[in-house]
Amino acid sequence: MQEFINFAKNYCYIHSPMKRIGILMDSIFTIGGVQRVTAVIAKELAKDYDVTIITLDHPSAKDTSLYGLEEANIHYRFFSYPKVGTAKEAICKAYSYLYRKVLPQTQYTSELYAHSSFPSENRDALTAELLQGNYDVIIGDHAPLAVRLASCRKQLKGCKLIGWIHNSYEALFGKDSLYIGPELSRHYEYQLAKLDATIVLSRFDAAKYPFPTYVIYNPLTLEPGKPSEGTSHKFLAVGRLSYLHKGFDLLIEAFHIFTQKNQDWTLDIVGEGPEEAVYRQMISKYGLESRIMIHPFTKNIQKYYTEGQVYVLSSRWEGFGLVIVEAMAHGLPVVSSDLPTSKEIMDDFGLYFENGNVSQLAQCLEEATHLNWQEKSQEALRRKETFAVSNIIKQWKELIES
Repeated sequence: MQEFINFAKNYCYIHSPMKRIGILMDSIFTIGGVQRVTAVIAKELAKDYDVTIITLDHPSAKDTSLYGLEEANIHYRFFSYPKVGTAKEAICKAYSYLYRKVLPQTQYTSELYAHSSFPSENRDALTAELLQGNYDVIIGDHAPLAVRLASCRKQLKGCKLIGWIHNSYEALFGKDSLYIGPELSRHYEYQLAKLDATIVLSRFDAAKYPFPTYVIYNPLTLEPGKPSEGTSHKFLAVGRLSYLHKGFDLLIEAFHIFTQKNQDWTLDIVGEGPEEAVYRQMISKYGLESRIMIHPFTKNIQKYYTEGQVYVLSSRWEGFGLVIVEAMAHGLPVVSSDLPTSKEIMDDFGLYFENGNVSQLAQCLEEATHLNWQEKSQEALRRKETFAVSNIIKQWKELIES
């Protein structure tokens, strides 16, 4: 009897109409961690579903080779918001200010703010765009677009709406947030609760939200290169060179302290961004031009992991430290700030320092040079399997089909 039931389930799945999935996001054709992860998930989903990416990119930006998107049968829709009238825009801004600074943040005032921060002209245009796709599932990629999607809930009846949050709760709503800030935390919570599901990247963050969420880790998004041999005496750090986030200023300061006793190890930083000049000035200030190298982003990032010996994550916050998974996939031990997400990914595998503490980071760099490297490397390679895309995509499909 059970064999018949399994056969029936498989038959119905194979012969039922292919579900249509829309992924709504700001950009897919630019360089970034969110774009890379989304591309990997979209390509996997496209093996079993009809997938369309609705992007705010300009059509001229289309480059499906950036993340290997040309390998999958994915459709693209380019959307832009219409202009809102000057008078209405002024009224909306006035209410938005009152909501953020004066009014009590109740569900009622949140609804009004949803309309002032996302005027009807824009909301109606987005709804019309999404309705024409006749999607069974729509994924709002990143917190702001997940909230925009929630505001269209009534018009999108019969469609499963999923929010996908890529930042940690603290990065989004903490007092020092560069994204949203504490003044809008209640609004986001009220709106996200309208969705059928909200995906977060860690159990730690899931506990912060006042409604049920789904924890789905990001998958390993690249094909690992040759494992490191652990003989290069190179620290490695990878990420966008943006203000505060990745903590490269902390890393350069700590490495400067480290070099007072060590004349051998070097540091490779791979990334681009607006703070590059600041970091190069710091390197010059300490006379470390021969020991700290900044390299531009490359499609062959595996080369740097293979040549590295220890990975360093100095970030002040992370939604999910995907670079940690990439480093472990190449057999690298990891030094990391004591972020909850880092500890959730690595548990006792990582070598941790207090977030923002330069002297502790310098001490960890020194300790990392004396690790039982071969033992750590083998453990790193074992741990990567948890984040294999084949394991992660199963969780996505279960959510889509549930």
